[in-house]
Amino acid sequence: MSAILSSSCTCCGDMLRGAFSRRHFIQGAAAFGAAMALAPTMTLAAEGHYEAMVLGCIDPRLQQPVHRYTVHRGLTGKFSQFVIAGAAVGVVAEPFKDWRKAFWDNLATSIQLHHIKRVIAIDHRDCGAAKIAYGAEKVTDRKIETETHRTAMADFRKQVSERHPDLKIETGLMSLNGRIEMFA
Repeated sequence: MSAILSSSCTCCGDMLRGAFSRRHFIQGAAAFGAAMALAPTMTLAAEGHYEAMVLGCIDPRLQQPVHRYTVHRGLTGKFSQFVIAGAAVGVVAEPFKDWRKAFWDNLATSIQLHHIKRVIAIDHRDCGAAKIAYGAEKVTDRKIETETHRTAMADFRKQVSERHPDLKIETGLMSLNGRIEMFA
């Protein structure tokens, strides 16, 4: 067994063969020292003071538009992200009730670790999750679709306010071209 380990492990094969030298010790100590020097940086990256959590939809068509929106807002490197089918719809609609705990736990964690000041929920037009949650007739007509999302986002804002009254809440409905209509 040790013959297999010593020949297959390039990082500690010499040690396993009993050929661990002073040179190997110094190289190992240097690597350990470098890792420890980076450790505070890695810890600080997990915690800190960031601007927001951005809630978006899993729809691949929205990845680039949402990214452009966060860049335009100056949020690059300043937000945590939660992506779930339907965005705010996925948090409040009854067919997705089993997903709620995951969102609320993630939001609480982002508040605790990142000290975020706001949550930004971005729903989008032609959303499959909205069709599942509310029916195709609620999202085929543009006016009805807007009101369906407006209602879902009002419910989302209410729920966030009840759980985290100090958190600012922004909600918007994004077209597939990236244009966003913000709701109060």
